[in-house]
Amino acid sequence: MKITGLRTARVDLPLREPFVTSLHDIRSIGCLLVYLDTDDGVTGESYMWLSSAGRLPVLDAMVKSLADLVVGRDHAGVRAIWQDMWDAVELLDRRGVTMFGISAIDTACWDLMGKAREAPVHRLLGTVRDRVPVYADGGLFTSMTIAELVTQANGFLDKGFRAMKMRIGPPSLAETEQRVAAIREAIGPDVALMADVNQGLNVADAIRLGRALEPYKLAWLEEPIPGHDIAGAARVAAEIDTPVALGQSIYNRYGFAEVMEREAAGVLMPDLQRVGGISEFIKVAHMAEALDLPVTPHLFTEQCLQLCAVLPNCFYAEHISWFETLFAEPLEMEDGCLLVPDRPGLGFTFDPDAVARYRVPD
Repeated sequence: MKITGLRTARVDLPLREPFVTSLHDIRSIGCLLVYLDTDDGVTGESYMWLSSAGRLPVLDAMVKSLADLVVGRDHAGVRAIWQDMWDAVELLDRRGVTMFGISAIDTACWDLMGKAREAPVHRLLGTVRDRVPVYADGGLFTSMTIAELVTQANGFLDKGFRAMKMRIGPPSLAETEQRVAAIREAIGPDVALMADVNQGLNVADAIRLGRALEPYKLAWLEEPIPGHDIAGAARVAAEIDTPVALGQSIYNRYGFAEVMEREAAGVLMPDLQRVGGISEFIKVAHMAEALDLPVTPHLFTEQCLQLCAVLPNCFYAEHISWFETLFAEPLEMEDGCLLVPDRPGLGFTFDPDAVARYRVPD
């Protein structure tokens, strides 16, 4: 089966409520959908996202610039295609938009291979589990009052979640501790609670905060300082008991190698569009496994569930509702876990009606 074409589509997904953190003020999600067509009529799919649909042309141009390395290739040559793309972008740097393009095409290639073989990707790679614990994201913001936080946390419990993530970083350490304490009291000691600082602190304040929050048994403290400061993150990690989570701002296996070498994180959180797609995600997870480090994918819930099924050290999936309207198939949750679909490929396909509804001009 030969890959005969590469297509893209741009969509803009409105959010039900703004997503506001120390780094973000997101009102809608711009997505670039990527399709790989074949001479047998099978299509592989993937997507990338940005907080502004106006910047999607940059990603579109990157993906299309790699088309000559994909079109005409056998559908099974996933790793060879990845290597050719990696080699081709050497002069452009292997971070930033170049990795976005590689990631999108690689993920679509894996989806295509599973569909061509009428098997889910997890069966191609070796299944470890058929479900994965999931934490609720997309709420518990710093802009909410304590009463609102408690109400929303209880709402997540009512929906079946047994883990959830909050945003932290109000002006004072004392106020932050009050907010964390209120949620911990509301959900009890057995529900996992994660906290995301969204890169909002310096090293000294991150250490103070981490120490103050240790009584609340957080599962991790995510991105406490700016993402580029790996040495600083290592200092924070060495000074607090709560694991530091890093990875959504890290590119490819070499970036993660530095994080691991510096012992800058106790939880690795690769982002599918930055790390280099499924092929590179697997390499990073195996590197982490050799050091007994857990991994959890950053976003891309639907497209990462197959990875969660094959990586022994993957201990959580992240759920956020931003992208659900794109897909024809819903996520399924049972006893605080997402069920890994047994459908071919990555198990989720774009809904043509949704694509048409949210499409923006090229």
